[in-house]
Amino acid sequence: MRWHTDLPDHDTKSEHLKALGALNPHPERVHAPWFQTNGFFDPPRRASMHTVVDVDAGEARKFAARWGWARGTADLEAVLADDAVQLVDVVTPNHLHAEHSIAALEAGRHVACEKPLARTLTEARAMRDAARRARRKGIHSFVWFNYRRCPAVAFARALVESGKVGRIYHVRACYLQDWGGPDTPMSWRYDAKLAGSGAHGDLNAHIVDLARFVTGEEITEVAGALEQRFVPRRRIPGRGRTTTGRSSVDDCVLFLARFKSGAAASFEATRLATGNLNRNRFEINGEKGSLRFDFERMNELEWFDNTLPSAQRGWSTITCTNAGDHPYAEAYWPPGHPIGYENQFVSQAADIIRAIARRRPVVPLPDFEDAYQTQRVLEAALAAARGRTAVKLSEIGDG
Repeated sequence: MRWHTDLPDHDTKSEHLKALGALNPHPERVHAPWFQTNGFFDPPRRASMHTVVDVDAGEARKFAARWGWARGTADLEAVLADDAVQLVDVVTPNHLHAEHSIAALEAGRHVACEKPLARTLTEARAMRDAARRARRKGIHSFVWFNYRRCPAVAFARALVESGKVGRIYHVRACYLQDWGGPDTPMSWRYDAKLAGSGAHGDLNAHIVDLARFVTGEEITEVAGALEQRFVPRRRIPGRGRTTTGRSSVDDCVLFLARFKSGAAASFEATRLATGNLNRNRFEINGEKGSLRFDFERMNELEWFDNTLPSAQRGWSTITCTNAGDHPYAEAYWPPGHPIGYENQFVSQAADIIRAIARRRPVVPLPDFEDAYQTQRVLEAALAAARGRTAVKLSEIGDG
């Protein structure tokens, strides 16, 4: 197992933001180029890619050369002590999030951390508390809930804020993938000591954040939940097909919830939904209208206007690519030209740079305080599933 960390920094003399970057089979392709905001957004401070850290210095140097970082190293302590480094991007496996994030915050560096914030609520609380202490010194924390930066999702939030949906009755959210079947080999993602949870922390974290973000409301109760493991043992890579290890995380978690306003909600996350590649979906039903989003059609938002005459009502599809109309669209291509998965990260990086430069982001950035509230919901869902009971959020952590 290898771990990798991204650490960006700021050179006050040159007004450049330099970055210490990281590897990981998935994050390497989206985090490595995220400072390409320079070309898309013309941010208030220019970004340069400073250093990538890996436990293997040779691999770090190879990665740096491939993705355009200035250098690669295995010496994290030296990097954190380097005053040239301002921002640390943590894209390690989950068990290292707290250790690396807290160390970077205490070293006076801004920190962007992958989701879920931590393996456990205890770790998440420690990270939140470290971020609170750092914030008093002007140091920011950020979490990569990247789906907030889809123009269609940010536009959905704007429609809710403007009152177009009216009173919200229902929120339905699911995140369905199918890569986690019996043939998928053992990795850190299936070890609870390293990952904390499975599909729950990996996927439900995203849709809980999206539900909170789009509605602007907080969940107050998990009314019931189900936690399921379908594949108890998985093949250990490199040891033949007969040597297996025990999977200790969930493959699927479903739960019901209530929002503070009284809206009812359902959440489902699984990595064994055959035929669903990356189906991150939500639907919001309100008194005046409804919204639907599906990440597999990420440039589109479906809208039902209940205020129209009955003869005119029907679902319409909005292509969210118009500069000036849809958040972030002006940074990319002409109307009707879709953006992709990586553009969410570029958009969030631009907002991170804005925040560090004391400018307002296009839409709110999730920080450790915000992500801690999502972690409380995840904890409540597991408590409800294991206790077979309803759990109020007031019983979970210190809200």
